[in-house]
Amino acid sequence: MEAQKAEQQNSEQQKRECQDIEQENREQEENKETLEGLFDHLEAVIRQMEEADTSLEESFELYNKGMTLLKKCTQTIDEVEKKVLVLDENGETHEF
Repeated sequence: MEAQKAEQQNSEQQKRECQDIEQENREQEENKETLEGLFDHLEAVIRQMEEADTSLEESFELYNKGMTLLKKCTQTIDEVEKKVLVLDENGETHEF
């Protein structure tokens, strides 16, 4: 009986942890561009740089813009990787 109670409490705790993570993810998505959006923007910058009529000054500006976007992409990926949880054989969650 106590084992069932402990298992139920563990299950409820895992649900709360998942809900907290989901809420945090929603808040971050509202405050940031999506990773897909960042990549799309980066691709547009690259296309502009590849155009034949892009001046040297424009190329430098586009390069800096692209590097800023790339940095945001890397930060977003790092944040996601930190949140990945692994479920072990006992049903407990651990960071990846």
